[in-house]
Amino acid sequence: MSSALFTYEPVGATRGDLTFCPPGFHPMFVRTRLGEGHEVFRRASEAVLTWEMHRALGVGIDATADRAAPAVDVTVTLAGIVKAPCRIVWTAEEHRRAGWAYGTLEGHPECGEEAFVVDRTGDGTVWLTVAAFSRAAKWYARAGGPATRGLQHAYARRCGTVLRKLCAGLSEA
Repeated sequence: MSSALFTYEPVGATRGDLTFCPPGFHPMFVRTRLGEGHEVFRRASEAVLTWEMHRALGVGIDATADRAAPAVDVTVTLAGIVKAPCRIVWTAEEHRRAGWAYGTLEGHPECGEEAFVVDRTGDGTVWLTVAAFSRAAKWYARAGGPATRGLQHAYARRCGTVLRKLCAGLSEA
């Protein structure tokens, strides 16, 4: 773990409520249906916890561990030029819920927290939820204004599309 500091408070806030958004931040909540059944849940969970989903999106991932765990540092590289340092603040590997959230570190273009959670509902449907609260930290993120938030939403929707493809053919009949 690096000595870099988180750039926001309250760290870990998405753990209990994915819709939480502190004052002064912009909320994001995108939910995508992935399929049905235990195998879809297992496959999707593993893809999220091991960075496979992110790599399949085409973003660069440089992590201090092969699997998400608290205190693991992760740098996401977008378009080969924008580096976004983060640290995992919580993980979940439960019977019907798996995922993690990272918080932004110094040098990230935004400040806030983002969670990627796979859950299996009582009827067996498997969902990916990407939830965040954030605000611009760098001048270029501020200059982007609503367009920056639009890109964040598009990225979250793309996560669901890519993860659904990674799980294709596994739904129970």
